[in-house]
Formats: sequence, C-alpha cells, structure tokens
Amino acid sequence: MKSFFKTLAFSLFVSLAFSACQKEVADSTLNAPVADAGPSQTIQLPAASFTLTGTGTSSNGLITGYLWSLISGPNVPVITRPSSATTTVTNFVAGYYRFQFMVIDEAGLSGIDTVSVLLNPGLIQTLTLQPANNVNEVHLGFWNGDYTNHADVEFAGCAWTSGGTPMNTRGIFKFDLSAIPANATILSAKLSLYSHPAPILGNFVDANFGSNNALYLERVTASWNPATVTWQTQPPTDIANQIPIPHTTASFLDLVDMEVKTLVSPMTATNNFGFVIRLQNETFYNIRVFCSSRYTNATKHPKLVIVYQ
Repeated sequence: MKSFFKTLAFSLFVSLAFSACQKEVADSTLNAPVADAGPSQTIQLPAASFTLTGTGTSSNGLITGYLWSLISGPNVPVITRPSSATTTVTNFVAGYYRFQFMVIDEAGLSGIDTVSVLLNPGLIQTLTLQPANNVNEVHLGFWNGDYTNHADVEFAGCAWTSGGTPMNTRGIFKFDLSAIPANATILSAKLSLYSHPAPILGNFVDANFGSNNALYLERVTASWNPATVTWQTQPPTDIANQIPIPHTTASFLDLVDMEVKTLVSPMTATNNFGFVIRLQNETFYNIRVFCSSRYTNATKHPKLVIVYQ
C-alpha cells in the first residue's frame, strides 16, 4: 500500500512539474509590446502647453494601459493625463525635457519608449502703449460729494480746497495688456506720466505744489468699471508692493520711465486691474497733476513700455 501512494505522489509531482514547464515554455513565446512615444519636439515659449502622443502594439492582444512619466528636465511640469495615450503638458520652463512612455498589454507585459522636448526661451518683444482717449482712465475725486470725472484731460494726486470745501483726488487707469501671453516673463515695464502744462486744479499754475506731495503708485487688485467707479467705490490696491514717488519742489516734473515691473508682472497673469496714483499723505495743500490720455498733445499721454518674452 505504501508503494502505491509513493507511486501516486511521484506521478502527481511529475504532472505538476510538466504543466509548469509547459506554461513557462508558453510564456517564453510571448513578446513584450512595442511602445512609441512619438517624435522629438521643439517648442517656442511662451506656449502654454504642448501635447505628447504615444502608441503601442502587441502580438499578445490589446494594449490595456499607458503611463507617461518625467525622466529629466529643468523643473517638474504637470502631465495632465499620465494614463492616457495622448496628454498635454503644462507648467514648464525653458530647457530640455525627456519623458518616458510605457504601454501594458493584456498579457501583463510592458514596453517603453522615450521622447525629448526642447523648450526654447521666448523671443524678446517690446509692447509700447500710449493710447488716446483711454476709456479705462478715471479722475477720482471727492468734493461736496462725488467729484469723479470720467472724461478729464488731467488726473491728479491732490489734497486741496475749493471755495473752502476740502477736495481729494486720485487717478485710476489701466492699459490693454491682452497682447501679452499670460505665461510670458516680464523683463521690464516702464511707466511715464507727464506734468500737465496748464493745470485746472490746485493753484492753476503749478502742476506740482506743496510741502509734501510725494506719491504712491499702486496696483489695483479687483475689477472696476470705468463707467461707474467713483471715489466712494474705488477698488482695493496692493499697498504691500506700492512704489513710492518722492516729493518734488519743481513746478513741472515728468515722471519718465518709472520701473513698474513688480506691478505689471501680476497684471499679465490675472485680469489686469491697472494702477492707482495718489498722494502718500492726503493733507492740504499738496498736489501733482498729470496729463490724461485726453490731453491735446499725444506725446504727453500716459505711456507704458513692456519688454517680455
């Protein structure tokens, strides 16, 4: 009887071993799938995204899975759909990237391929803005209630009186920055404001007057409607990054090529809410009067020159 069970056990062992051997032989005949990550690419910034498209083939059946991953690059971009054959990539910078593409077939085998993408720095471009009759330019004021003028030839940082009644004014304005891509890098931004030669505020003689007429230039941080904004409804500003403009004793002083990159850079990445200019201390009698875009001499309209790539 023992001999019978020994023989049976040995036969079962041989059978299992033979089956395993057969499966190993069968598996060895399967070929790994072939992945193709597509051709290398060269992208010119300031592109916002690029597309990776891969394919896979297998003699074992269908391709059941895909996986994109970053091998190397100057930063870690966002692969929006890493488990799809086609995906977009965002949040990259200039430089050389390599991506891996993996495919998996229904036999569970995988194949990989790689692709390189070169992101060239953007071309350096200059945008000069000096519009006439800019609708996005308002002379905010408070005097006997609302003094706001939506179509004035000047705007001012002003603390004065008129007929004994206190008056305060500020200028709010913005330029059309839609030509600049949202992901562009601002290299420089120069703002020029020109003293009004014949001011109709203050003492009607000097564009700049007072013992403390220093100004602040600030970035507006919320949307405003140029047709309806008033002193009472003026939008908030970023006071943490305001640009100080020192006091002057000169009756007329153009503010030419003020560097405002710190204010303009966030404008191009958001909705461009523009600038406010105001006195640092709105105490009487201090004033700085500038030509608006409605002034007759076009060379004295507010001007913004932006260099970007």
